[in-house]
Amino acid sequence: MIPMYPYYSEQTVCKQEPITFPPQHQDRQPGLEYLMTPTPISDNPGYKGSGKLAGRVAIITGGDSGIGRAVAIAFAKEGADIAIVYLYEREDAVATQQMVAKYGGRCLLIEGDLRHPAFSPEVVRRTLECYGRIDILILNQGVQYPQQSIMGISDEQLEQTYRTNIFPMFYMVRSALPHLKPGSAIVSTASVTAYAGAPLLVDYSSTKGAIVSFTRSLSLQLVKKGIRVNAVAPGPIWTPLIVSSYSAEYVKTFGLETPMKRAGQPFELAPTYVYLASDDSSFVTGQVLHVNGGIMTET
Repeated sequence: MIPMYPYYSEQTVCKQEPITFPPQHQDRQPGLEYLMTPTPISDNPGYKGSGKLAGRVAIITGGDSGIGRAVAIAFAKEGADIAIVYLYEREDAVATQQMVAKYGGRCLLIEGDLRHPAFSPEVVRRTLECYGRIDILILNQGVQYPQQSIMGISDEQLEQTYRTNIFPMFYMVRSALPHLKPGSAIVSTASVTAYAGAPLLVDYSSTKGAIVSFTRSLSLQLVKKGIRVNAVAPGPIWTPLIVSSYSAEYVKTFGLETPMKRAGQPFELAPTYVYLASDDSSFVTGQVLHVNGGIMTET
């Protein structure tokens, strides 16, 4: 059931009426959720947990807001304890921690920069000190810098995009892998742009394509260890990344290109991550699940 929120009523959704957002922009990525209007919907009151992740511990990068926050909330409902990694968004991170606690979960906040290789071992160390184990790794950090032409992608931007979107995948897995046991799961956030492309996001889309290949290759490497590796490919989702990377004018039409004529909300992705992290997907590895409002892609 769709929660009854302004901009997002059940009647509007069922009729497939266009849903737009007020123009807005933030100057710093990955953005702050508490400044957005309306704020993204991370918690679906109609989602009831059933203990699918009871006793498990999940690290969620980019877990302070957006998709990461929604995943943290859903995991807490399913019985998991959480460690969320964020860059600078302290107020958003504390809000997520409080939401997790509301559903009986513990939430460790870890602030730092995943672009630095030395930080990932620190994330793993602190998580183990707090919880004693790691069972689930959600790799969800990301930035994007739209450019009208590839000529506008500076060397600095190119390196920044790759150092944020793909390098930490390797850093975090290398650090966590010695502590993952059979039955553990790794889930990355890819994107519809890895399949459909995006003319304004050539560098970002290429990192998301790299995440797809990373997922497939790593799944083959780890299958004998009993560790499953999958990914989710969201379409346009209302998150801080959108208002911090696009112009206010662009935001007014964000998501209208989907067949559903709207952007998705973070809570609509969360059950897919629960599925891939839980034993419900015990025969699923190396796959990318698409949650994109009806955009057809070649898988």
